[in-house]
Amino acid sequence: MSARFRKLIGMVGILVFLMAYVVAAATLSDRVPKTWWVQVVYFSLAGVLWGVPLLPLIGWMNRGR
Repeated sequence: MSARFRKLIGMVGILVFLMAYVVAAATLSDRVPKTWWVQVVYFSLAGVLWGVPLLPLIGWMNRGR
């Protein structure tokens, strides 16, 4: 598989994942208690943890340059 095609598939995968992640994070935020510090922790984690599942995909996209 060519590098360009791998990157195209990866880009589409990242966009689909991010759309689903945003919907899930926004939906779950309704269940977070309204205490300010709990919301700070939740949104801080939600804002950072989206990248962790994408690391293998990005590695696959850059393989065989």
